[in-house]
Amino acid sequence: MTSSRSSPSVVVSDRMRVQRSALRVALSVALASVAIVVLITVIAVAVIFTGSRPDDRPGHHGALWSDRVVDLGDVVPLIIVLGTVGLVALSLVAWYVARRSALPLAEALRVQRAFVADASHELRTPLTTLTSRIQLARHRAERGGDVLAALGDLRRDAAVMDDVLTDLLLAADTAGTRAEDSEAVAAVASVVAASADALQFRAADAGVAIVTDAPRNVDAAAEPTALGRALVALLDNAVRHSPPGGAVTVSGRATARMVELRVTDEGTGITGVDPDRLFERFVRSETEAPRRGFGLGLALVRDIAARFGGHVSVERTSPQGTTFLLVLPVARHPNPTARPASSAVL
Repeated sequence: MTSSRSSPSVVVSDRMRVQRSALRVALSVALASVAIVVLITVIAVAVIFTGSRPDDRPGHHGALWSDRVVDLGDVVPLIIVLGTVGLVALSLVAWYVARRSALPLAEALRVQRAFVADASHELRTPLTTLTSRIQLARHRAERGGDVLAALGDLRRDAAVMDDVLTDLLLAADTAGTRAEDSEAVAAVASVVAASADALQFRAADAGVAIVTDAPRNVDAAAEPTALGRALVALLDNAVRHSPPGGAVTVSGRATARMVELRVTDEGTGITGVDPDRLFERFVRSETEAPRRGFGLGLALVRDIAARFGGHVSVERTSPQGTTFLLVLPVARHPNPTARPASSAVL
């Protein structure tokens, strides 16, 4: 069993980053304080000297600092004003530096929340599929049927979940992109087929058919697991918005530079929200029934597309259905030995 605690090197690295941040804050406040105090002192001395007058008492010539007279009635208000200005300036500096120093923490919390939400959403489909296969295996076992095939599917589903979690963790650790992404290759037809298979149980329960028409011998410049996650999210969205007896179609075509994948449903269209805003987290259309979605799937598709230099959009929407268009670059160096999509997608 692996420990859930962070490794010592990670803990030490995080501690060092926090200490460096604290040191920068302390130095910034100290330097700003010194600068403000020096400036106020110079101003105060200059004003006091300008407002002073020579001491005309016998034995004093007024040429030296000690031979000049200062009116306390003029100096005290000046000192109070300069002190107040200095306190306000120091407060503003401290506020600004503290605000800047808190930005990394706010970003870390945002990334943490996004990862938890994304991971929870991504695991919903494989868990649903896993549960359905377990029920199928139990049904066969109770009737004395062969469960070896079902066990093989369960093993594949477990591998799929491992791939998804690995991809999510690596993407989060590298802020969404990795060096090896530039060399990623995915066989489009295989990933489409595996993605459709992952949604078969859910589609069957909803009375919706999934039809695939993906181009063969076409490779996209994307990691198979990530492309599968994007397609599953689009398919899941299409199935949820298609009426019983309807169909969801996955089609595609390749140009000289790009691969275009379209997912079309037979729902009632997008209403109540700008279609472009659907790719923002937690945004849903008015046709989304309560508790049917959390507005995360399409945001994840957008992130995956951007990760590999592509994009996703609503190509059309009407009362007869909606089509989502996912565009990715064609792989520059096709890899015919790429791993099978069945072990790389949901």
